Amino acid sequence: MNKAMDYPVCLLLLLSTISTVSAEQFPTAQIIKEWVDQMQNELISLTDTASGMQNLVQIYNKHSPHFTVETNNAQELVATAAGNIERLLANRSEALKRLAAEAEKFQMDHSWMDDSEADKIVYYNAKEDLNQTEEAKRNKNRYVPDDFEIDPDFKRLVSYNTTAVHIPTDIYEGSTIILNELNWTEALEEVFRKNKEQDPSLLWQVFGSATGLARYYPASPWMNTSNSANKLDLYDVRRRPWYIQGAASPKDMLILVDASGSVSGYTLKLIRTSVSKMLETLSDDDYVNVVYFNDKAKYASCFQNLVQANVRNKRMLKEAVRNITAKGTTNYIGGLELAFEQLAQMNVSRANCNKIIMLFTDGGEEKAEEIFKRYNPNQAVRIFTFSVGQHNYDKGPIQWMACTNKGYYYEIPSKGAIRINTQEYLDVLGRPMVKDSRKAKQVQWTNVYLDALELGLVITGTLPVFNKTNMGTKKSPKIQNQLILGVMGIDVSLEDIKRLTPRFTFGPNGYYFAIDPNGYVLLHPNLQPLTAKFHEPVTLDFLDAELENDLKVELRRKMIDAETGNYTMITLVKSQDERYIDVGQRTYNFAPVKGTDYSLALVLPEYSLHYIQAKIGDTITQAKFSESLLADKFDEYGYTLIAPRMYCKDLKPPDKNKNNTEFLMEFNDYIDTKTPNHPMCNQDLVNRLLLDAGITAELIKAWKKNEFLHGVVARFVATDGGITRVYPKSAGLSWEEEAETYESSFYKRSLDNDLYIFTPSPYSKDNASDESVLVSRAVNIVVNDITLQPAVVGVKLDISAWMESFINATQRKNCNDEICGCQRNHPYVDCVLLDDGGFLVMSNKDEDIDQIGRFFGAVDPILMRNLVNSSLFTFKKTFDYQSLCDPKKESKAAAGVRSVYVPTIADILNLGWWATAAAWSILQQLLVSITFPKFMDAAEMDDEVSDAMLKESCITEQTQYYFENNQLSFRGSIDCENCTRMYHAEKLLKTNLVFIIADAKLTCLSCDTKPLIQDEQQSDGPDPCELAKNPRYRKGPAVCFDSTDNEDDHDCGGASGLSPSLSVMLALQLALLWVLTDSRQHVISS
Repeated sequence: MNKAMDYPVCLLLLLSTISTVSAEQFPTAQIIKEWVDQMQNELISLTDTASGMQNLVQIYNKHSPHFTVETNNAQELVATAAGNIERLLANRSEALKRLAAEAEKFQMDHSWMDDSEADKIVYYNAKEDLNQTEEAKRNKNRYVPDDFEIDPDFKRLVSYNTTAVHIPTDIYEGSTIILNELNWTEALEEVFRKNKEQDPSLLWQVFGSATGLARYYPASPWMNTSNSANKLDLYDVRRRPWYIQGAASPKDMLILVDASGSVSGYTLKLIRTSVSKMLETLSDDDYVNVVYFNDKAKYASCFQNLVQANVRNKRMLKEAVRNITAKGTTNYIGGLELAFEQLAQMNVSRANCNKIIMLFTDGGEEKAEEIFKRYNPNQAVRIFTFSVGQHNYDKGPIQWMACTNKGYYYEIPSKGAIRINTQEYLDVLGRPMVKDSRKAKQVQWTNVYLDALELGLVITGTLPVFNKTNMGTKKSPKIQNQLILGVMGIDVSLEDIKRLTPRFTFGPNGYYFAIDPNGYVLLHPNLQPLTAKFHEPVTLDFLDAELENDLKVELRRKMIDAETGNYTMITLVKSQDERYIDVGQRTYNFAPVKGTDYSLALVLPEYSLHYIQAKIGDTITQAKFSESLLADKFDEYGYTLIAPRMYCKDLKPPDKNKNNTEFLMEFNDYIDTKTPNHPMCNQDLVNRLLLDAGITAELIKAWKKNEFLHGVVARFVATDGGITRVYPKSAGLSWEEEAETYESSFYKRSLDNDLYIFTPSPYSKDNASDESVLVSRAVNIVVNDITLQPAVVGVKLDISAWMESFINATQRKNCNDEICGCQRNHPYVDCVLLDDGGFLVMSNKDEDIDQIGRFFGAVDPILMRNLVNSSLFTFKKTFDYQSLCDPKKESKAAAGVRSVYVPTIADILNLGWWATAAAWSILQQLLVSITFPKFMDAAEMDDEVSDAMLKESCITEQTQYYFENNQLSFRGSIDCENCTRMYHAEKLLKTNLVFIIADAKLTCLSCDTKPLIQDEQQSDGPDPCELAKNPRYRKGPAVCFDSTDNEDDHDCGGASGLSPSLSVMLALQLALLWVLTDSRQHVISS
């Protein structure tokens, strides 16, 4: 035999021999059970002794005179909280009604001003630099308030003596319309101020005008002084969710795209962008689909019917439109037939209100009169038409379509005209509301969203404001105007609603949540969007906020239908750190919030039906208990943290980044000078904290009597009342768990599991593994036959010492032909402890110790797969819709030169052109480009703005593993190509651990070593095509305003005669060319 072959053959024979010997020597199930019992007994004995669990039970019993046990009556609590929210929103609604009524009166009394009176108008432009230049100070129209101060409610600079005005960047603020809007809305300032005086808790009050102007109170700079002064502002109030909801009833929109050969090139690019911007004007109350046509009509995407205009569906449609190619002939009839058929479908979920078709085309000779006679004889469907691109086609037929069908005709010759012309249709949809103004004067409350002025998560009450002036002349009959002036809005911070739904008697696993008619949560502990960008939606369905089951689907439906009731269920619960899944019993009690479309629920686990209420109102007992909270007592009472709660109204809880000891010292100073019984304090909250401080201080004294225990590096106690003590002080300095026990993962898991919970620190490649593992257990006390869980105790075990104990527990004497135990670094045997999430907790191999906390599927993939297949573990895959990811980079190399429409002399000589949207768009582009040269680039390529951001909202897929059943023993073998690995798994009964002994990985190298991924992965989320086939239940508004009958406003777009001078036309042409050339040079240089 060739010597070169000797080594591989020998190695193969050796491994085969090892595998065979290992299988023969593998310990019996009985022997492994004995090892596991010894491990469990040692761990539990050590934890019980070190944590002083029984001592704490005795201390609680000793202090029973200092507290009472109260009952959480869930039904009453829900009714009370719903009533409190109802009153809060009712007060805001009254303020809204006053504002809307006064606004309509101010506008009626307003006398139209011409440009010559512009100097009379003075206002604060919110985008004005606070450090005004001398040139800016000379501007008579503008000023900057000199009384800005940081306000604790808004956490930013505000002035209560004036209002601020925001005007979109692409709106010329010197236009006559804007100047008049500035003039009459100034009177709102006094109404804003009176509202604030009547209700000091009011936050932003805003009037959003149909012109794009927004006036808000109190005044505040639009951008923080820390932001770049040149930062691009693309905010337009008319595109905010609250404005869209208030300006028109919900919409069933069919977007019809001309994809014939004539729209290729730049025109097709304009259509794609226009449709994308049109989709952005839709909210979750609307339904939409996109159809394109050339020779035949086809669906742009997989959607066969209208779908809810939620984030994922709109993203899907945008992508589909980007893939449309232009070819063939123009078959208007086929396209319109399919569009009308879509809107006529009644067996699918839809808005059931405004029905509209948006036709994007380059024009044509076909009017399709027969189609409109057949499908739309009463003009129940509005037709909006958009002539897109630069061409000489006849626009008359598509203008006729719009005018004949109660719609509007627009022209989009360039990208600069897209934003304006894809949102102005809301004015037309507002006409039925104006006609039925009394019924339409109903306050609507929005979905939750991020406030543009950094107030955080808010809901907004909206009320439309109507133009009550009359049209016509003295000779002809007066006709009521049918224009909507805008929308009035008042914000309610979710923090205000949380204050009306206190949860500190429910325990960490009890909570309130509320949903809107779409099933989206506006209040839920899992509603925690990471994005800080106000334009990104934060909608989260209740069934995505929790782990879905059939009872929750039924519960959600009943809440949307405003029913009252309760459900008790066994449900899967995701841990706070999203690494584990537990099984727990929960009772859901729910009731509607009257006067709104919201519904409120209270969720309680069985152990939260009762709670401790402290009775230590005397200052002597309070002082005695509070003494142990002093920072200079840490050596004596352990490192102490207090939950960052609102104990007193004038003692603000700290941000998460703030040192907890600083807050503790501030708390101590406060109760020392003002006493815990101060009227500004929540006495129940403060006294419970002090009670727990006194009780846990006594536990520390018990620990000191048994101070040194081998293998224990720290002991801790945490309580519902918000106290966490870590002993000794040195161990507390490196404590990384949450100070708020209601947000602590180990704490919440300990309450849900009657076990000793072992929690390794999460593994990180960049950081060395923690040298200890946390062990925790809930403390049960019985008072008057009622079992309570007021605290969690535990220890941190030294990994090195535990490893030694772990190995010793498996050693057998006088063993001959069997494995003698889990010897350290045994070449043929792997022994590990995993927790119930599949994370490595202990090993007999030094090389694995640094991987403690890592998912076992990355350590030994083939063994983990077999543990899943044998039903020791199962897993749950879920989507997280609130993640942040790096933005996707798209190559701009093939994008080509960006185009902006420049009118030719022929265009300008065409008098009708001057009345079109194109003319207005061009004028805006010119004026904006001079004052804000970067705007044109950004308006054309929004992608560049998002690319500049560090993170953007995204969907990620999470996978959590958990024990599938209560079976204790699992035994099997792993068969690979030419070898077999034996394994045996045995659960440690009173813990969340499982012991596994297996033939070592090296004994069977032919096994699959591809890692089993558990880490969170970026995802596209569930397939929207499949979701659209079975959409979740939702409910639209009870009242719909969509009637097209008796409309007297004959304005439907189009041209009228204007006669500009030739010199002005030439100057405009040259100026535009100069601006665009300068803009191109700027882009290249940057």
